Amino acid sequence: MVQLFKRLAHTLPNLGLKLKQSGLKLKPEQFIQRTFLSAFYLTTGLLIIAAGFLAKAPTFLKIIIVIAPVLFILTFSYFLRLPDVRAKRIMGDINSEIVDAGRFMIVELQSGLSLYDAMRGVSRNFERIGKQFHAIVVRIDTGTNLDDALNDVINLTPSSDLRRMLWQVLNSLKTGSDVVQGLKETVEQISHEHLIEVRKYGRKLNPLTMFYMLLAVIVPSLGITMLVVMSSLVSLDIDFTTLIIIAIFLGLFQAFFLAVVRSSRPAVNL
Repeated sequence: MVQLFKRLAHTLPNLGLKLKQSGLKLKPEQFIQRTFLSAFYLTTGLLIIAAGFLAKAPTFLKIIIVIAPVLFILTFSYFLRLPDVRAKRIMGDINSEIVDAGRFMIVELQSGLSLYDAMRGVSRNFERIGKQFHAIVVRIDTGTNLDDALNDVINLTPSSDLRRMLWQVLNSLKTGSDVVQGLKETVEQISHEHLIEVRKYGRKLNPLTMFYMLLAVIVPSLGITMLVVMSSLVSLDIDFTTLIIIAIFLGLFQAFFLAVVRSSRPAVNL
């Protein structure tokens, strides 16, 4: 089995980098092994639950044989995306503070502090993006030169905005140009791009709101009213269980809608 996990890890060449960006301190084959076991346990649990409902069905065994591999593949693929999800969350956390952190660095540098002290100030005053700058400070404190420390974090951070800002600082150090001026231009460009993202989100939110009002408010209200009226005309039996199922369905739909809105919201701070 260990060889199988290693072969699967080799088919995903970017997995090692994704694990580092997501903060998961695992080797690729270890992550594949944990993903395999998690998918196996979840699939087994879901099949046991399904067996409780389908045990009396004449085609029960055939259904399980067909569903089991499909369900395992789906759950395995789902857990395999964990590094991407974590990296995206970290990227959102970084982008939500990057403009303020960049402006903080500019003020610190203009007040006469060194670049090292400015980055250490960011690591102490910003909870999310401060972790990235703390990694730079720790590398410098352990003997790594500033250029290599910046390069290490540039290669490992999931945020393209932070990568661009650190690249600007690194290029200014290599060329001998003004770090503050280059940092100002980069921060203003990032801030402008964040403003564009907010405007795009506002335009996207209007049709989503109309869609929600239509399918989650108007259609259920009119639908249940018409269902009650029709049940009285054609003697349709609507029991409490049916209403509970409808309520659960509407609750799941609203939770899905909120998840879509939350995932599409840009993690920026202007």
